[in-house]
Amino acid sequence: MSFIKIYHEKRKSPEEVVSYVKSGDAVFISGNAATPTFLLDYLARRKDLENVKLYHLLQMGDDPFRKYGTYEKIIHKALFVGPADRPSVNEGTAEYIPCHLHEIPGLINSGKIKIDVAIIHTSPPDEHGFLSLGVEVIATKTAIQNARVILAQVNRRMPRTLGDCFIHISQITALCEVDEPLYELEKIEPTEIEEKIAKYVVELIDDGATLQLGIGGIPNAILKFIKGKKDLGIHTEMISDGIMERIIDGTITGAKKTLHPGKVIGTFILGSKSLYDFADNNPIFELHPCDYTNHPFVIAKNDNMVAVNSAIEIDLTGQVCSDSIGTYIYSGFGGQVDFIKGAGWSKNGKPIIAIPSTAKGGQISKIVPELKRGAGVVTTRADVKYVVTEYGIADLWGKSLQERAKALIEIAHPAFREELEKAAWQRKLLKKTIYIRWQNSN
Repeated sequence: MSFIKIYHEKRKSPEEVVSYVKSGDAVFISGNAATPTFLLDYLARRKDLENVKLYHLLQMGDDPFRKYGTYEKIIHKALFVGPADRPSVNEGTAEYIPCHLHEIPGLINSGKIKIDVAIIHTSPPDEHGFLSLGVEVIATKTAIQNARVILAQVNRRMPRTLGDCFIHISQITALCEVDEPLYELEKIEPTEIEEKIAKYVVELIDDGATLQLGIGGIPNAILKFIKGKKDLGIHTEMISDGIMERIIDGTITGAKKTLHPGKVIGTFILGSKSLYDFADNNPIFELHPCDYTNHPFVIAKNDNMVAVNSAIEIDLTGQVCSDSIGTYIYSGFGGQVDFIKGAGWSKNGKPIIAIPSTAKGGQISKIVPELKRGAGVVTTRADVKYVVTEYGIADLWGKSLQERAKALIEIAHPAFREELEKAAWQRKLLKKTIYIRWQNSN
């Protein structure tokens, strides 16, 4: 039987497609710009479902289950928390599963997270019957391999990305066709402070280095200021517009990479329509599941690996909190520890935490004497090597707690340095002579 005939036999109305979901099912949905919003909208209209567990990473758009009043019948299981589910997680009406990104496929394969149904968002099939997972792979392929039912939203606007990101039409239970634009991420223009931070980070990036960068003003500023560096490579989670721009101007070539030379490796793409068009059938990009892209052993195979991540707060010993504000869950572990570990193990690697020195318009310091009560340590002080703010670079590798405190205070905002010095002395992290200097100045 030809794949064209199979495709047409599996094509159904959206109501028919979501009818395969039964009460009590555990459902995995693809996320980020591949969130299958069309099918989720129809699933949320069903009033007959009970006790459906919905596993997902970052969901885009509003929660349709709230819109249709079916929220109480769904148990959200967030593997990463974003704006759509942050209020629900902190209200206790949705659940957050803390885990390293590279471990999620293993949780599914082991049966620790059991998946009955996978709802995915794909490109149309090629001439051989293969559909691409498009702009997000992460754990979707693993969910497909473990689910008994696979439901696809096939979108003619989904780019056909390359790599380990294909599913054959014969594997799909039912599908519906859509023609709708993908979610686009508005480009964040860096602030003056973020540009200062980026310039310090760029000092740590040598020609031929391989980079991991995330989302936000600091990564965007770094991608702006690396223009002119030679033969940079990319091994990352997220592929952004800034990466596309540096490929086009020849800054990013991957020519010096020790793993996948000449290729940009990632697990999802998030940005503008121009980026999605650029990625379509473009062999420079390879998308892989996150148990490959994010595995620290794999990352470490890239010599000169530079990983840049952010934080909510850092204490004077170098402990990094990046998923919560005290007990309030804000995001998730994501791949921070994966890349901090991997870059730390890389030959000549540089794991970097890059943050503004203050938050809330300068009202609070992000370098703190102690993490807030209930705050989670995402990256341990043993794994942190470089911390960068707009006031400079603190190299913490091999430093004692006392040396770390001094280095971090030196890159804190000047308005908070005396307060931090006092707290450090009280914790026996600064010598008495330094405390006396602080005391005399007051």
